[in-house]
Amino acid sequence: MALPTGYTTRNLMRRRSQVLFTALGIAFTTAVLCGILSLRNGFEQLFRPLGAEEVAVYLRIGATSEGDSGIPRESARIIIKERPEILRDELGNPLAAAECFLALYMEKMNGGLVNAPLRGIEEASLKLHPTPPRLLEGRWPDWGSDEVVVGRPLVARLKNCSLGDTLTLNTTPFAVVGVYEFDNSQGSEIWGPVERMLEALDRPVYNRVIARVQPDLDFAMATEQLEEDPRLSFSITRQSEYLAAQTTGLSTSLLLLSIFLTIIMGSAAVIGTMNTMLATVASRTHEIGILLAIGYSRIEVFLAFLLESAQVGLIGGLIGLLMVAPFHGIETGAANFNTFTDISFSFQLSPTIALTSVLLSFLLGLIGGAIPAWIAANRSVVDAIRR
Repeated sequence: MALPTGYTTRNLMRRRSQVLFTALGIAFTTAVLCGILSLRNGFEQLFRPLGAEEVAVYLRIGATSEGDSGIPRESARIIIKERPEILRDELGNPLAAAECFLALYMEKMNGGLVNAPLRGIEEASLKLHPTPPRLLEGRWPDWGSDEVVVGRPLVARLKNCSLGDTLTLNTTPFAVVGVYEFDNSQGSEIWGPVERMLEALDRPVYNRVIARVQPDLDFAMATEQLEEDPRLSFSITRQSEYLAAQTTGLSTSLLLLSIFLTIIMGSAAVIGTMNTMLATVASRTHEIGILLAIGYSRIEVFLAFLLESAQVGLIGGLIGLLMVAPFHGIETGAANFNTFTDISFSFQLSPTIALTSVLLSFLLGLIGGAIPAWIAANRSVVDAIRR
């Protein structure tokens, strides 16, 4: 005989309140998993270089990020002017820039302090990326003045970051003359003229050189050439690889947190589903006996109750998605463990995350209903009908 799917669906409708409370346990598990994975996804998307495979980053040998790198000024100018792999514009100017990077304690709008990322840039920095930064308000800084532009996410999160405000770096006041938007990790930074920032922050060296390079460049060979030059003991890395390496700390932490909470909350959801289904089996013993008596096999009864439990899990998964969906696109901030600076990013609920969460909720329903379904299928027909 065919699987009695209509029977299982009608029973879910008759027990709406009980099903809803059971599904909520699974829904909270789905919502937590979805939320944390969406945070992780939003963080990782910031470090995708948007097609900048031909952009390279020069760092000190052994440096894992620009924060712990140092390039003397003379060495930076040698790299920019002499390295053959760096492309040039139509006027013959090298498409490269020296930059500095530093974290500075700043006050948040809602109280507390964070390490805000400061970046000293050159005018060429704005032209190196295939998708350049966009100016939303004001203007770009005068490259010889104490002026900065601020990434859009910081305007609402940090004090003194709005257009027209004044930021004090060390003891030097910098005027905020613009607000920019950039679709990667540098979109939540404070930018100013590199030479003025180095002087204000009393720093003698740059942190990195960034450049547009030949598309077919052999990076391993280029690094060997840099190491062999006694003036240039530096490494060259493709920007996409460099950015990917900057996500390991926070990304791994969020992944482990999602796994830990899913195991804890998922176990509770499975136990709740199991208890509900055991109560269901106990209250429908007579019906189970009738199903077996009219010709349904034990495997069909087992699958019918297992399907009912899985449907409860699926309902919970859909409710969980509805709980998380309104947070899609909402911006938040966290510390990047690789650079120890605060970075702004948004919840990004992708179809893959949504599908994974729904499948997990379906699986939780199956696990929670396995034992009750087995008990239902192994009832004695005569004893079941007598009850």
